[in-house]
Amino acid sequence: MKATIVVLDGDGVGPEVSAEAVKALRVIGEVFGHAFAFDHRLIGGAAIDATGEALPEATLGACKGSDAVLLGAVGGPKWDGGTVRPEQGLLDLRRELGVFSNIRPVKAHAALAERSPLRADLVGAVDLVVVRELTGGVYFGRRETGDGYAIDETKYTVEEIERVARVAGMIATERQGRIASLDKANVLATSRLWRATVERVLTDEFPSIEFEHVLIDAAAMHLLTNPARFDVILTENMFGDIISDESSVLCGSIGMLGSASMGASGPGLFEPIHGSAPDIAGRGVANPIGTISSCSMLLRLGLGLPREADLLDAAIDRVIVEGPRTPDLGGEALTAEVGDAVGAVIGAIRSGVVAT
Repeated sequence: MKATIVVLDGDGVGPEVSAEAVKALRVIGEVFGHAFAFDHRLIGGAAIDATGEALPEATLGACKGSDAVLLGAVGGPKWDGGTVRPEQGLLDLRRELGVFSNIRPVKAHAALAERSPLRADLVGAVDLVVVRELTGGVYFGRRETGDGYAIDETKYTVEEIERVARVAGMIATERQGRIASLDKANVLATSRLWRATVERVLTDEFPSIEFEHVLIDAAAMHLLTNPARFDVILTENMFGDIISDESSVLCGSIGMLGSASMGASGPGLFEPIHGSAPDIAGRGVANPIGTISSCSMLLRLGLGLPREADLLDAAIDRVIVEGPRTPDLGGEALTAEVGDAVGAVIGAIRSGVVAT
């Protein structure tokens, strides 16, 4: 296969973790005989510094013409308070690509049980997926700031809710068949529309799926007291942003989790769920596992290469168990050392030196 992958290194630790992700994809390409071309483009603060824009037209055009987009991270204190914010580049990219569903798997590893703030018996069975609506809600609503007040509008349409509910339904069909839809229907009109629409779609189109409505504040509590109760979590943009970051600590570090943002057509956007981590940027100690895991989703969902994704997942799992590990997981390894280890294990598994 020939595929063009646009790489948006971004800001902070973004270039460090994306370099290791590209390294893993190069090894996968060599092993399976694929020709992956990597096109590095600017976004976020780096793009503001170079062009004055968070999402330059050249970057957007390259992304739209690609087979998949890999993102590191955007943002940092350097650009706080500016008239152009790095995060706007990411929001604009999501909207322009039409990637309305964000898929974030969360699976606990026994080898990292001691890194979780919860008891091992609570996190041991955690295996869930957060499906977050990505291009609606308060992040894309009308904004207004006046003398002594500010407004951020939250808006959802039936169509926006229907399409992400179908994504959750399809994912749940291939898993345990359970969906928890999170909202704030006791207060918000948008949540009441969300609840009614989700219930109709799942009842009519996915009758075998068991689903429940859970208020977002109760769901946050359940995620800490009984996280294994969840299979697929479906929720709107802001709630999904918060709940998936909360769920990441179950695995021991926010640096562990990747994500895929998919639309009805066109290239997907693949990125770790963590931010730019300016406090450790440039030190070479950021955990690249979340970004490399995003590459597994890029292979599986973006390029339709399940065998390659399975091999990368197996390599990631082995490195998680055997190391090396970065400081966030209690180790002393550098970012590049973890990336090198993943690449070496890919080759070892493929050649039969080690078993999956």
